[in-house]
Amino acid sequence: MQFRILGPLEVMSGDRALSLGGFKQRAVLGLLLLRPNQVVATSELLGALWPDESRPMTARKIVQNAVSGLRTTLSVHHTRDEPQGAGAPELITRAPGYVLRVDPARLDMTRFDDKATAGRAKLAAGEPAAAAELLREALAEWRGPALSDLMEQGLDWPEVAGLRQLRLDAMEYRFEAELACGRHHTVLGELNSLAEAEPLRERLSGQLMLALYRCGRQAEALDVFSRVRRALVEEHGLEPSRDLQALQRRILHHDQELTSPVEEVPASVRLLHGASATGPSSTGRPAVAAPPAPPLLTVAGQRPERAAAGAPGLAGRGAYGTRPERRYGDAGHVRRGRRAR
Repeated sequence: MQFRILGPLEVMSGDRALSLGGFKQRAVLGLLLLRPNQVVATSELLGALWPDESRPMTARKIVQNAVSGLRTTLSVHHTRDEPQGAGAPELITRAPGYVLRVDPARLDMTRFDDKATAGRAKLAAGEPAAAAELLREALAEWRGPALSDLMEQGLDWPEVAGLRQLRLDAMEYRFEAELACGRHHTVLGELNSLAEAEPLRERLSGQLMLALYRCGRQAEALDVFSRVRRALVEEHGLEPSRDLQALQRRILHHDQELTSPVEEVPASVRLLHGASATGPSSTGRPAVAAPPAPPLLTVAGQRPERAAAGAPGLAGRGAYGTRPERRYGDAGHVRRGRRAR
């Protein structure tokens, strides 16, 4: 049985999606899966499902019925479809609420986090090709906005906002790894689209500027800086970070250190063609790899390995001073319940 929350809520048994009942029952399951193997208090479930001013007198009973329905669904389908001895998910009562016991490997959120963390570690260790592959695998776990079917019906949970930030962070780490491999042409379209959607993420804008510059589009790279500066000044009265300003100056002066590193050849391709680790040269002898470009997309004032090691999970401060606190606010203060219509 597989649990998916990185997109619409789904529980898969084999190749079949299970029927999870009505909206409230699916919402209870969604919140429990956001905190797998942890106790979620009944009061938190009530607050997540109803604003205080519109909570019905029967709210606690509705939650109890939802839990009962989920227990039946999970136990019946596990018994029917899972191989003998497979770990069964359990929804148990534990004061002051409930806990959903589930194998972490069967939850897409956990797989995403594990792969993304491993990818960032590879990047910090100076292995951008391996980092890019792991981060691509991590991001492939996403099928759309987290719990989109529930959020579209008016729910607004801080845990979902946090997942969105982790996804954006993972995308930035992946772009950093791809750029370090010389793949600026490959990621340029994605960078451009995401930077337009997230104009205040300075690290992302810096990555787009670098990719454009390496593609020979210096004027467009400088236009990106102007656009970011205008948005920051108009919305927050702030200038771009020192890192982003420094990148603009380096592009203006055609800094040679901004040139692209040699793109790494995948090991499978090298083995297939009998090439050396750096690929064959035109003379038939192994080519000498160009020295790697110096770190450009790091946390301000830190080398990449220190920056990655110092940030918990994927939520560390990005390059160019992304200032998450002024862009999104503290996710912990997002009010639960339904959004105002």
